[in-house]
Amino acid sequence: MSRNRIVRALAAALLGACLAAPAARAQTSTASLRGYVRGPSGEDVAGASVTARNTETNQQRSVVTDVNGFYALPGLRPGPYQLTVRRVGFGDRARTVQLMVGQTLDLNFDLTTEAVAIAGITATAAPVAETRTSELATNVTREQVQNLPTPDRNFLSLAVLAPGTQLQNDRIDGTRKTFTAGAQGAEQVNVFIDGASYKNDILQGGVAGQDASRGNPFPRNAIREFRVTTQNFKAEYQKASSAIITATTRSGTNEWEGNAFLNYQHEGLTALDQFQRRDRAANPGFSRPDYQRFQLGANVGGPIILDRLHFFGSFERNDQNRGRRVSIVPPAGFPALDSINFAQYNGEFDEPFRSTLFFGKLTFEQAEGSFFDLSYTHRHENDIRDFGGLTPFESATRFKNDVNTAVLKHTWTRGDLLNEATGSFQRYRYNPTPARPGTVNRFFGFGCCAQLGSNISEQDFTQKRFSLRNDLSWSGLRWLGEHVVKGGVNLDFLDYDIIKRNAENPRFVYEPWFFGFSIPQRVEFQTGDPNFGANNTQVGLYVQDDWNPSERLTLNLGVRWDYESNMMNYDYETPQAIVDSLTRYQDRLFLPLDTDRYFTDGDDRSPFFGAIQPRLGFSFALDRDARTSIFGGWGIFYDRTLFDHAIEEAFALQHPSYRIEFTHPDSAEVPGRVRFEPRFLSDGRTVVEELTADARFNTPEMKLIPNDLRPPKAQHFNLGIRRAFGEIEVSAAYAGVRSRNQFTFYWANQNFTCPDRSFAVPDCFQSRQIPGFSSILFGDDRGKTWYDALQVKVDRPYRARGRGEFGWGAGLAVTVAERETEGFNDLFSFPNPADYPRQVRNDEPVRIVGNWIVDVPWVWGIQFSGLLSLGSGARQDVGGRFDCNNANTCFEPGGFEPERRSFIIPDAFAFRNLDLRVRKEFVNLRQRRLGVTAELFNVFNHQNLGCFNLFNRDDPNFGTAGCVISDPRRLQIGVEYNDN
Repeated sequence: MSRNRIVRALAAALLGACLAAPAARAQTSTASLRGYVRGPSGEDVAGASVTARNTETNQQRSVVTDVNGFYALPGLRPGPYQLTVRRVGFGDRARTVQLMVGQTLDLNFDLTTEAVAIAGITATAAPVAETRTSELATNVTREQVQNLPTPDRNFLSLAVLAPGTQLQNDRIDGTRKTFTAGAQGAEQVNVFIDGASYKNDILQGGVAGQDASRGNPFPRNAIREFRVTTQNFKAEYQKASSAIITATTRSGTNEWEGNAFLNYQHEGLTALDQFQRRDRAANPGFSRPDYQRFQLGANVGGPIILDRLHFFGSFERNDQNRGRRVSIVPPAGFPALDSINFAQYNGEFDEPFRSTLFFGKLTFEQAEGSFFDLSYTHRHENDIRDFGGLTPFESATRFKNDVNTAVLKHTWTRGDLLNEATGSFQRYRYNPTPARPGTVNRFFGFGCCAQLGSNISEQDFTQKRFSLRNDLSWSGLRWLGEHVVKGGVNLDFLDYDIIKRNAENPRFVYEPWFFGFSIPQRVEFQTGDPNFGANNTQVGLYVQDDWNPSERLTLNLGVRWDYESNMMNYDYETPQAIVDSLTRYQDRLFLPLDTDRYFTDGDDRSPFFGAIQPRLGFSFALDRDARTSIFGGWGIFYDRTLFDHAIEEAFALQHPSYRIEFTHPDSAEVPGRVRFEPRFLSDGRTVVEELTADARFNTPEMKLIPNDLRPPKAQHFNLGIRRAFGEIEVSAAYAGVRSRNQFTFYWANQNFTCPDRSFAVPDCFQSRQIPGFSSILFGDDRGKTWYDALQVKVDRPYRARGRGEFGWGAGLAVTVAERETEGFNDLFSFPNPADYPRQVRNDEPVRIVGNWIVDVPWVWGIQFSGLLSLGSGARQDVGGRFDCNNANTCFEPGGFEPERRSFIIPDAFAFRNLDLRVRKEFVNLRQRRLGVTAELFNVFNHQNLGCFNLFNRDDPNFGTAGCVISDPRRLQIGVEYNDN
């Protein structure tokens, strides 16, 4: 049977299994309760009824304890619950708790023979410490999502509340805002919202919509809460070898409620960083660039049919206008540059950004134990950017970004059975284009670097994902203890549609040491067929057993298997011209050519069936009340290779890149070069395509991907202890990650031939020509990472005591870690793995994040919250990797640490940032409240430095910073209206 027939048969069988099961909801958006019911003497109480009632919607679930007094209520939607335990002959017991997404809470009840009235029990639910999980996880509560200060309202920014996580490009003006964990890249994370995966299969960033975007993945006022799991997540989670985020959205309740907000910033509310202050001192005409931002939104939710049908909807808008200055001043001494009117391109130009987010949701209780959810999310962004400094507005990019997601879910329960599933459809489109197309690009090598003309590339990537998932839980197994067994299947059908017009607008490159800028030294461009598409089927199977051999011991035993039908181009055939050239001239290659590994006739590549992932964990309570527990775990986790990387092999031939060098019109011909003609600039693409028809210049780049390419793989292991001190939970754990199969390209026909491996040694670097081609790159999966950390977390969930009363919550996350890599730099690791031994990779040893929310009724009734981030600073490389020519300039991996300054602890931190938020309500009439907010970001205007001069230790300016890596102090004012 052919591979395609096997795939179709497997998909059909799994699809049938999904459709045959009752429609249900994904496990990734729920929580669980479990525990024991005991009598006055500690005896097991069988037959007791345990009921959990959601106090917001009045929906409830009940279960009866078994012969050992054990009960389990999996698959509860997060929210406040009143738990009631009843048994004939005993007094009733009740308790209110706040269940959070992804939690498994162990709650025991001790019954007495006395009757206890429960009618007066308050419905105010309190968060309960989760001490019995083997995961390293942090829950970010609804109060933290709503009330902690964040400059951009991106809920992913709060991922730093979890030890071991890091944010990238966390600036208001930053693009591609992502989070990482465990020494791996952002591509190895995954985000689930209401059970739907937001995995970006095709581009960087890990999350659909986050690559190259300054926007937010989801409206923050629609996020109820989320959970960040950095270690040892269970087998039900797929396609991540690093951290995952599981978020749940808000739903309507039995009470109508609404909210509206408006936040505002402009340049008068922002401070200057030290480099801007320096420019102001040196330039009497200095003025602040224009800047203003409006964030506005609203949400409403409530009952359509009381207790049965509820609605929730939200909207957010982000409008930014900033002035971006262009200042191109050519160097003196080059008459050719004097003839170009660079000044006409200078000035301040508007850089607008517009983002619209919408979310709508219906929840319906069809019958007792049967619930439906239907939701739709829309994200649209339009951004004009990538200009300023030495890049004029005519070279700007117009970036369009769209993500649309629809999810249908349903939960069904009968006795010990719970069935959950989801059906979802998502369409993600990434579409950067030249803002002003039509003119060739001229690139000048001064100031590194100036350019004129249109942006050179246009891209249009679309990812469509139709997903089915079904999870079945059974809590009725009694064998050597109590078991909650889950099994599930996910089946994702994906369509990738890619248009990559990279470098189709020719770029003419001018260098001062070639012709003094009078003519370009070369032209770089790509041409050919820009279209590439494929279909992919992803299958996942898992079984998970949460086993209690005793009341104190919990074992989490699971295994997962994942499969992809088309992670890479399995039917690709290596062109005969490549086979012939490399076979004949393989003695010119610096990397050995394994023809069995790199040549394929279309039948040498098979989908990877080996993604078997056992995941084991335990927790043991050291006392009967489980206030102190030890925990640990180990697991294997597979991710995937980005589709954009996996098609590089075919795309390099389908849409080849060229580099054609010129000689001066008045000079003699030089072999391999073209005599430059002025019409090349005016005719642009037409001329360069003519040049490639000449066999002398038709030498495209060659890329080969190994037939045995494997997806990224990581092993997680952890061991720790948790202790609940009343309402405060403290945990400390060792976390380790070992990852491998990180994909990269190496240069096969270029290398260093001297021990110094330096450009500074004459003739040390050599490039050997393979007839018919330029660069020869071999793909490989040799990249490895190491991560070892001590992670400490202290958490006291926020508790409101009532309007006008004191309430507070706080948390602290401390990470002490070391991160190392081997065998790769990024996608292109020049020239080969010999230059990337195991080494510290820009590692920050210590990071501390604190947060708090405090209601202060005696200080004008304000709410005061804050977010504090402190770091020891990233260790950075010294010197150029290939410029070592004496003891003072040799490359030193991680050899530089930025200067540390004081914040509470003397001389401890190179990164310091404190954000504060104050909220005051002025009107409180019939549950309608009007409030104002003031948020001050980077309160002390700390200058967190970067862009250090690290090339040569003999340089008197060695170690001097050239930029800041965080925003200066900014004030934001806002107004809120609440009706609830």
